[in-house]
Amino acid sequence: MPRFFYTLLLYLLLPFTPLKLLWRGIRQPEYLQHVGERYGFYGASKRTGFYAHQVRQPIIWLHCVSVGETRAAATLVAELRKRYQQYQILLTHATPTGRVAGEQLFGDTVLRAYLPYDVPGAVNRFLRHFQPGIGLLMETELWFNLIAACKQRNIPLLLVNARLSQKSAHGYARIGRLAKQGIGNLTFIAAQTELDAQRLESLGAKNIAVLGNLKFDIEPPPDTVEQGAKLRAILGTNRPVFLAASTREGEEAIILDAVQRAAIPNLLTVIVPRHPQRFDEVANLLKMRRLIYQRRSAMDESWGEVSMSSTQVLLGDSMGEMFTYYAACDAAFIGGSLLPFGGQNLIEACAMSKPVLIGPHTYNFAAAAEQAVAKCAAWRVKDADELASSLQRLFGDPDARQSMGWAALEFSRSAAGATQRVADLVASYLPQP
Repeated sequence: MPRFFYTLLLYLLLPFTPLKLLWRGIRQPEYLQHVGERYGFYGASKRTGFYAHQVRQPIIWLHCVSVGETRAAATLVAELRKRYQQYQILLTHATPTGRVAGEQLFGDTVLRAYLPYDVPGAVNRFLRHFQPGIGLLMETELWFNLIAACKQRNIPLLLVNARLSQKSAHGYARIGRLAKQGIGNLTFIAAQTELDAQRLESLGAKNIAVLGNLKFDIEPPPDTVEQGAKLRAILGTNRPVFLAASTREGEEAIILDAVQRAAIPNLLTVIVPRHPQRFDEVANLLKMRRLIYQRRSAMDESWGEVSMSSTQVLLGDSMGEMFTYYAACDAAFIGGSLLPFGGQNLIEACAMSKPVLIGPHTYNFAAAAEQAVAKCAAWRVKDADELASSLQRLFGDPDARQSMGWAALEFSRSAAGATQRVADLVASYLPQP
């Protein structure tokens, strides 16, 4: 049986997982916290955010692997809490940054835990402990022992906001029967686009519908405009501000090359790396380039325009402030797209009415990226030269910036409504407590 060999491989790898956590913990100490949860042990501990005996209400469980999925689920969590007040919401994650994002977004209104490794013993301990009434996996999280265990226990398990790139589809096709069995055992799949649905159907999906992308429903925090204005006052209201958001390995050097070639007078570049463990790495790059930079974590709000006047780069080494950065900038480049990482979420920048630049690699947001370009909400650049020329065009033409910003806002509102559709879907499978 294909799943037997999949499980055997996981058990063979399991003894090495503490080393993996230790290695990651060297750069990001949060990986060394809540370690027992990764093996399915959820004892009474203040660190878990709840005590075992406090899991009294029936559970609606959402798995949001990291930051992007957690933010995408924000409107859905709010809607589920409003509709189903007799249920507790459990968020599971795979990364510390996802867990921190959950804490920032929802505080103590939800339960939080790590999803265990996909071995039967850990999965069964997780399901026995929480006994969820329904499970929602976000985007592309397919864990075959977890799916099988939920089916065996008659727990409805839905894949929502589902997306599948051509590259991922080829990868799943290579494991044939295992992927077909796992995807076929999902209770329902809510796909983002028709193309995602077609790819999933080709791999064995049965109950599937296109319900749209939850990320179009995202709402900035209520104080975003105020916080953005405060930050902009610190950065300088009379100088141009360019934001490079969610940058990945190797992209910062390309972006700095483009900024240098653009030679925009008095430009302040704000760089926000996607992963916090890279903050120091990017700081070292700025030192090597002999650029005058400040770290957001070291900033004091008493700073004014004069103290920032000579600063060339602001390193955004803070968590949970992306909307504030968008509010404070004049134009934004969305990282993960200059190099083949698949691109990060461009919808948040569009929702803040900002002109958006993206690179050639956007397969994680393929449909959204193509639509944004088609509606003149985003420009696509292929390299440092094109990024430099696009910056010159944008910062040299305020009317073009404003027009592009309005197009971005209209685009972000054009495909809203997925939250309500997914919440209605949940109602179809949610057992009454």
